[in-house]
Amino acid sequence: MRKQISLVGAVIVQDGTVLCAKRGPLGRLAGHWEFPGGKIEPGETARTALEREIAEELECTVEVNDELTTTTHEYDFGVAKLTTFWCQLVEGQPRLTEHAEVRWCRPNELEALDWAPADIPAMAMIVACASIGELGPKQLE
Repeated sequence: MRKQISLVGAVIVQDGTVLCAKRGPLGRLAGHWEFPGGKIEPGETARTALEREIAEELECTVEVNDELTTTTHEYDFGVAKLTTFWCQLVEGQPRLTEHAEVRWCRPNELEALDWAPADIPAMAMIVACASIGELGPKQLE
């Protein structure tokens, strides 16, 4: 049985844009784009894990809103179950601590990035929702 990894990702929105984070040049999935977040630690809920990860990785505070999607992807290092949530910045601005780059992108710019495989379904949902105007006020306003 492959190692099971429970992960969370933040779809942080601001002024009609989504925060995208590029992984550093070392380690797993180097150079791929992702929605920032990380592993759920024992005893944490998905939401508290996401708040902690964003504080650690980006040195800012987010409000975790509705779940966008949960996807599973099998990597060579294990099976990742990624739950992404719509989020809004509450305090601070994202700072680089672990990522090589962060970028605010409009939904129509997302497909041009080289995404980590587990993040692709969430990215595609954001693009699809934006293209038909079905994103609500907590998402891209």
